[in-house]
Amino acid sequence: MPVIEKRRSRDLPQINERIRFPKIRLIDTDGAQLGIMPPQEALRLAEEKELDLVLLSDKADPPVCRIMDYGKFKFEQEKKAREARKKQHTADVKEVKMRYKIEPHDYQVRVRQAERFLKDGDKVKATVMFRGREIQHSDMAEVLLKRMANDLEGLAEIQQAPKKEGRNMMMLLSPKK
Repeated sequence: MPVIEKRRSRDLPQINERIRFPKIRLIDTDGAQLGIMPPQEALRLAEEKELDLVLLSDKADPPVCRIMDYGKFKFEQEKKAREARKKQHTADVKEVKMRYKIEPHDYQVRVRQAERFLKDGDKVKATVMFRGREIQHSDMAEVLLKRMANDLEGLAEIQQAPKKEGRNMMMLLSPKK
């Protein structure tokens, strides 16, 4: 049990009485520097204003603390983290399947699909499927995949060259930065 308690106290930021340094640099609520002082004096100043003393940087010499409303500060941090998560896009792998004997129009449809996926920031796995004895023509499938990579050259770069996997040949394309 004591290990969990130690971990919890380590995860919590150092505020008020938890700040244990001989001297700290204090910043006021409006951003003005109040100078270097012992944490007890800084805590007294914070309590007079009915606010908290929050450690901002323990790497600095001396460590930097600020007088602020910790609840409000924590809420703002969580809000920023939520916004950042909302904006980040995870690249999914979308698959485009075809056969090596594909008709020209059907091939164009697959290229447009792959184009759309790449523009959305997703990776594209282009797969050519074989049935029965078609696997003997894997060289034709490789030519088809290279042609697709060439057609998408402006949007994509080959992440994984065409390779055979069982009864399929696949290639992975990722969007250009």
